[in-house]
Order: sequence, then C-alpha cells, then structure tokens
Amino acid sequence: MRAGLIQLSSGEEPAANITHCTELVREAAAGGAEVLLTPENSNLLTADRALQRRIVLPEGDDPFVAAMRELAADLSVWLLLGSVAVRGDDPDRHANRSLLIAPDGRIATRYDKIHMFDVTLGSGESYRESDAVAPGDRTVLAHAAGMTLGLTICYDLRFGLLYRMLAQAGAQILTVPSAFTRPTGEAHWEVLLRARAIETGSYVLAPAQCGVHRSANAPDRKTHGHSLAVDPWGQVIGDGGTAPGVTLVEIDRQAVDAARRRIPSLIHDRPLPAPEGV
Repeated sequence: MRAGLIQLSSGEEPAANITHCTELVREAAAGGAEVLLTPENSNLLTADRALQRRIVLPEGDDPFVAAMRELAADLSVWLLLGSVAVRGDDPDRHANRSLLIAPDGRIATRYDKIHMFDVTLGSGESYRESDAVAPGDRTVLAHAAGMTLGLTICYDLRFGLLYRMLAQAGAQILTVPSAFTRPTGEAHWEVLLRARAIETGSYVLAPAQCGVHRSANAPDRKTHGHSLAVDPWGQVIGDGGTAPGVTLVEIDRQAVDAARRRIPSLIHDRPLPAPEGV
C-alpha cells in the first residue's frame, strides 16, 4: 500500500486552505497513494481566538470538510484529514478532530484530540489549547486499504501509553498529524516518532504543518515541518522537509509482523506495583 503525507502551510483563509490542500491531494493521488493524510489544523491555523469563534463551523457545515469529501470520492482514495477545527457539543470551545474519509466520500470515523497543548516554552512562546479546544475522551481505531490505523493528533505523541494501547488493540499504522512548533520540533519531533514506532512495531505516519502562519490580529506561528514516515523498525522512510508538498511511502503489512516477531514486547507487559519510597 502506498501512503501520501500532505505537508501544508495553512493560514486564516479557509478558501485558500481548500485550494492548497486540493492541489496536493491530487498530486499525491496521481503518484499512486491509496491512503492520504493531511496535518493538524488543515482547515484553519491561527492564534486569533476571536477569529476562530467567528468562522469555525459544525462538521456538517464546514466547507473544507465538504470539499475534501467530494475530492476523496472523485479520486477514490482514503483521506485522513489529520485535524480540522469544527464545532462540537461544547458551546465555548471547538473540537480538534481527525476525520477519516472513505473512497466513497463518507466519513468512516472521527477522533477528537485527547491531550491539550498547554505549555510555556523557554523561548517565551505560550500556548493554551484548552482555552479554545474541548478535549476528546475516546481512543479510535480505523480500517483503510487493508490496514488498521490508530488515530492520534500532535501533542498526543508525548503520551506513550496511548500508542501502546492502540497497537495492542490491533493498530498497524499510527497516525500523528501535527503542527509542531519550531523549538519543540527541532528538539523532539523525530526522536519521539521513532520511539513510538520502535515501542509498538508499527508504522508511524506524521503529516505536518510547516512555515510561518501569518495572522492579522494575533502573533504569527512558526511550525517545524518535516512530515515523517517511520517504519516498524524505527527507520525514517520519508521526510517532507520544510516546504509544502507531498511525501510518498510504501507500507508493507509484513514489516509490522516481522518487527513484532523479532521484539514481541507488546505481549510482555507485567503488572507493576506502585513506586515505593518518599
């Protein structure tokens, strides 16, 4: 199976984001990709909370989601919208949601990001995702092109137990669509993705945002790029660099089986007592 990682530089204009994403999805499909993945915040990337409140719509009304459903059906491909900002049940906060679109255009499954990026970086950058986003409360597996996917988003990457649970439940591919900041990306992005692959014997597919995301009424954001594909032995098999584009990689189910036979740690868990001492 061939997968296509779509690297975007999304901004505050939903129409422009639709155009840009459509071009790259078509390019990936023309390259033979059966499963295509876009990054976190594909439909809107801004730090302007007021703008988010004005333009974020329910999933069924969002023009980006509608356009991508039509596109997936037109191309007959599986398309994972790594995440989109859509209105959910919380009246004050939106959802940061992955949507897996089937080749007939239907939404096959949904995953709402569980872990919120509430941090203050040494560079002075501060993020409070939970101010605007309501966290999800369920883990999700999905099936596409004969493989089982475990869905996660960005900051989830730092919570290794989630990935172990997904792999033990049957995931062969772990998806990590992201909008990693420049400082954290440079320090931790690749090593964390490779660790998740090694720990679980899974492919890890991580499409990313890249570049500078301009805002009229809020600070600009800078994202790391380097969409990565990692094989079940922890080797990087695709790197999207720092510009928007498409990365195509081959996925082999037998590589998952082989890695898990060589290091069968997923079946070696033992109950652990609480730590002793002060």
